[in-house]
Amino acid sequence: MTTTNLHPMINVAIKAARAAGAIINRAALDVESVRVSEKQVNDFVTEVDQASEQIIIETLLGAYPGHAIWAEESGREHGAQHSEFVWIIDPLDGTTNFIHGLPIYCVSIALAVRGKVEQAVIYDPSRNDLFTATKGRGAYMNNRRIRVAKRTRLKECLISTGFPYRIDDDINRYLRMMGEIMQRTAGLRRPGAAALDLAYVAAGFTDGFFELGLQPWDVAAGSLLITEAGGLVGNLSGDSDFLEQRECLAANPRIYGQLVSVLGKYSKFASAGEKATVRAAVAELSQQEQPSDDQASTDAP
Repeated sequence: MTTTNLHPMINVAIKAARAAGAIINRAALDVESVRVSEKQVNDFVTEVDQASEQIIIETLLGAYPGHAIWAEESGREHGAQHSEFVWIIDPLDGTTNFIHGLPIYCVSIALAVRGKVEQAVIYDPSRNDLFTATKGRGAYMNNRRIRVAKRTRLKECLISTGFPYRIDDDINRYLRMMGEIMQRTAGLRRPGAAALDLAYVAAGFTDGFFELGLQPWDVAAGSLLITEAGGLVGNLSGDSDFLEQRECLAANPRIYGQLVSVLGKYSKFASAGEKATVRAAVAELSQQEQPSDDQASTDAP
């Protein structure tokens, strides 16, 4: 599949993503000189995020001036907001990795038409990996068709996630979730860029992904890659209408069902009984975290 027979909107999105990638790669050569500010605790934005977003918006609106833009840094201030064509953009997913020089980050661009994602591009500039999908036409990495992994047993699976980093995140709840997954799988990974995590599930590099607190621009493009690669994506309780629910779970169909059975009780859409059970378990974990002096001395080797 060459770029000549790709959907024209995908070609424009690829052009935008590569232009942004060039800005990111240049800045990565001297990352210590990049200006960084903190939007809130542990939530960083750099001049690179902003320059990347600007070139993406200019490229997209240059081709489609009647379309709307929904971007991480500038919100909904660009484009024709009444349009049923909405470009959903994360100009640099993995900013914290980027500012530390850890080369795991990407550009994510999706086009939603009447609320449904129809085009997706995720570009990893440090590896020059390009993931693309058009609804109904399959998912591709560097012009080669990709499929989700074929594993069917959760204990053989490698699962990726994102750890909580905001002050108001319920860390003990997440520790319970991670503990459940660690016991049942071959491994748990935290790369640090959700869009790339989803692309990697679509490509079969990992078998599944889950995270709480994600925004639509983190998951819009990746969600189409997953479904076009034969996988399922939704919230923790298995509902596919998840884009603005701040819960994301993705995997191949067999593993997806198994992950829902493990993680579903942690969903905000879980039953009252399940929520009560989780609350009790999390409270127990909180108490265990504060051992008395006597315990501390008996626990010492």
